[in-house]
Amino acid sequence: MSDPAVATLGTLFHELHEKLREQVRGLDPGTLNWRPLPKANSIAVLVTHSVGSELEMIRSVRSIATTRDRESEFKAESDASRLLEMIDAADREMDESIAALTPADLTELRPRGDRPPRPGIEWLISNYGHAREHLAQIELTKQLYDSRT
Repeated sequence: MSDPAVATLGTLFHELHEKLREQVRGLDPGTLNWRPLPKANSIAVLVTHSVGSELEMIRSVRSIATTRDRESEFKAESDASRLLEMIDAADREMDESIAALTPADLTELRPRGDRPPRPGIEWLISNYGHAREHLAQIELTKQLYDSRT
């Protein structure tokens, strides 16, 4: 699709993925799986959840059946190489999906999981914001990890 807004969203998701990679690269599993508080999320959880949410969203917008175990995302433990692979795969799928979007995908109501249907463009924008919030949490979690006494 050649819609400038959609192309911009594709670029923004790519930039987001690169920022996620920057946060993950070089971190050991102890850092990636550390939780600042018992009910807080680790970097591994935040990356896994962000990618899971993103892929569910873009598939829903395109009316592609998808399954997701959201609960397991919050129990995830991983190392940097696996998280980087997940981000790379999400980048590729986002490229393919953005290119395949139709005008109807953007304007028609699309269900997503158990949530009420929304226009596809609303899902795209909302999910991008959601992922940026988690990127900020990742950055804060790294700061907290580095500040431990």
